[in-house]
Amino acid sequence: MRRLNVVNRKQALKVVKELDAFPKVPENFQETTAAGGGVSILTFIFILVLVISEMRYYADTSLKFDYMVDTEVKGKLKINIDMTVAMRCELIGADILDQTGQDTYSFGQLNLDNAYFELSPKQKRYHEITLEVNRYLRNQYHAIQELLWLSRYTASLNPGMPAREDNPTGRPTACRVHGSLEVNKVAGNFHITAGKSIPVIPRGHAHLALMVNEGEYNFSHRIDSFSFGDPIVGIVNPLDGELLIANSNRHIFQYFMQVVPTQVRTYINSADAYQFSVTERNRTIDHASGSHGVPGIFVKYDLSPISIRVREEHRPYWQFLVRMCGIIGGTFAVSGMLHGGIGFLFDILCCRYRLGKYAPSHHVSSQQRVLSEEPLIQQQLDTPDSHSLTTAGNFLRTDS
Repeated sequence: MRRLNVVNRKQALKVVKELDAFPKVPENFQETTAAGGGVSILTFIFILVLVISEMRYYADTSLKFDYMVDTEVKGKLKINIDMTVAMRCELIGADILDQTGQDTYSFGQLNLDNAYFELSPKQKRYHEITLEVNRYLRNQYHAIQELLWLSRYTASLNPGMPAREDNPTGRPTACRVHGSLEVNKVAGNFHITAGKSIPVIPRGHAHLALMVNEGEYNFSHRIDSFSFGDPIVGIVNPLDGELLIANSNRHIFQYFMQVVPTQVRTYINSADAYQFSVTERNRTIDHASGSHGVPGIFVKYDLSPISIRVREEHRPYWQFLVRMCGIIGGTFAVSGMLHGGIGFLFDILCCRYRLGKYAPSHHVSSQQRVLSEEPLIQQQLDTPDSHSLTTAGNFLRTDS
C-alpha cells in the first residue's frame, strides 16, 4: 500500500513537471556575452526608474467631483467684501437687498473707511502681481483648484493689501468698503451708489442721491477681495485685483454672478465653500440715447441649484500591482526581443562580411571542386565500412 502511494505521488509529480511553463536551461548550455550584460544593466536601470515613478504616481491622490442637487435651502450665505471706490465715504452708500425684501440692516453692517485711491509703490506692486496671477490662472488653468487642493498649499492666494509705507497728505479721495454680511441663500443685489441709504416702509431702502452733486460722481473702483463663504485654500476668486475706471461721472458697472456651493473633503482640509463665475458689463448712462439706469456699482448674485462635492481618493492597490507587474515583465520581454533582434542582424551582417572577404570565387572548375572534396572522401574511406569495401574492390580487380 505504501509503495502504491509512492508510485502515485511520483506520477503526480511527473504530470506537474510536464506542465511546467518555465523550463530551466542548464548553465552549461547558456552563453553569456558582454553585450548581453550591458543590455541587462540598462534594463535594470530602466526598470528601477519606472518602478520609482510608478510608486510616486501611486502615492499621489486624485480628486473626484460629484454633482448633485443642492437641498440645503436653509442657512445663511456669507459675503466677504473689500473694495475701494474713488469717492469720499460721505458721498456713497453700500447696501444689499435680496428677493425677500430684507436689506443690510438685517444682514450686518459694512465698514466704510476713508482711503486714497492712488496706491503706494508697495501696494501697487502687490496689486499688479495679484491681478496678473489671477488672470493667468483663470486663462491658462481651468482646473486650478485641483492643483491647489492637492499641492498641500496652505497659504492664501490673496493675503490682503499691505499697509501703506508712506503718509500722504491732503484730503482722502476714496472710500474703502469692507466687511462680511450674512445673507439668505436666495438671489440678491449688492450695490454702491451715490447718497446714504434710509429704510423705506414697508420694506427696502432708498438712497439720498439728490444730496450729492452729480459732478462728484466717480465710480472707478478697485476690488481687493470679493468672495462667498469662509476663506478656504484653493478657491480662486475671479474678481480679486480687478480695477475699472469710469469714463464719465454717469457710469454704471454691473456684475452678474452665479454662485455654486462646493463641499471640499480632502485629507488636509474639509470645508464648505462657494465658487462663482462672473460676467461684467459697464456703460455710460445717456437717457437721450435710451441707455437708462442709475450710476453706481451693482453686483447681482444668484445661487446655482447644483452643488459640487470634491473628494480626495487614493488609487486602488490592485491597480498598482497590475501596473508594477506590467512594467517589470514588459520591460524584460521587450529588452529580450530587442537584444535578440539586434544580435540576429549583427550576426547576419558579420557573416556576409566574412563571406565576401574570405570565400573563394564562384567560378571554379570541376577539377578544383573534385580536389576540394578529396579530404571528405578520404575521411569516409578511413571508416571501417569503407575499408571493407575497398578491400573487396581490390580482390575483384586481382581476379580479373
